[in-house]
Amino acid sequence: MKVLIVLTSHDQLGDTGKPTGFWLEEFAAPYYVFKDAGAEIVLASPKGGQPPLDPKSDAPDAQTELTQRFKNDAEAKALLANTHKLDDISAEDFDTVFYPGGHGPLWDLTSNATSIALIESFIKARKPVGAVCHAPAALVQVRGVDGEYLVKGTRVTGFTNTEEEGVELTEVVPFLLEDKLKEIGGDYSKGPDWSSYVLVDGLLVTGQNPASSEEAARELLKLLKTR
Repeated sequence: MKVLIVLTSHDQLGDTGKPTGFWLEEFAAPYYVFKDAGAEIVLASPKGGQPPLDPKSDAPDAQTELTQRFKNDAEAKALLANTHKLDDISAEDFDTVFYPGGHGPLWDLTSNATSIALIESFIKARKPVGAVCHAPAALVQVRGVDGEYLVKGTRVTGFTNTEEEGVELTEVVPFLLEDKLKEIGGDYSKGPDWSSYVLVDGLLVTGQNPASSEEAARELLKLLKTR
């Protein structure tokens, strides 16, 4: 089993001058779900190298057992520091792909042509795709095999408008993910803010927020085992 994890390379929160990037829990939890299942894991990002970490996700109140495990894992930290360039990645080499969130993907993965083509290749090959929190933004320009938006008519979730209000970034983000997923025809639903909520529809697994990242990865594994 070979798993690709795609992280953002975007490090600026709009024009606020504040940093952003990927959210640590949303990377660490899936990473260890896959690793403990015996998967070979490859990390990639648009620019390659060390992806930017949202410093808020490294704050003491954002830590979990799995983020702490990551901090003590020299091998995992070395992998993260040397992600492959997305341009060098082929869907043919992997069984599935997972996109962790953080606000970064709203800017660089939404319209990244390489990422869009990669996800379309996974779907065409009937390989499952997972994304959590803000990372379903990477799906909004992806087309399914029928030429329609991939999420059209599909049960999907992602960071909610009220969660965005809660972190006071409604006026900063380029779009509200909940609104965008609905706009392009997604059958969007959500659970309580900040609680785990994961949807599986066909080949697509989406999670609502950081708390959903471990469950989303486990659901992706289930899809792999039934293929």
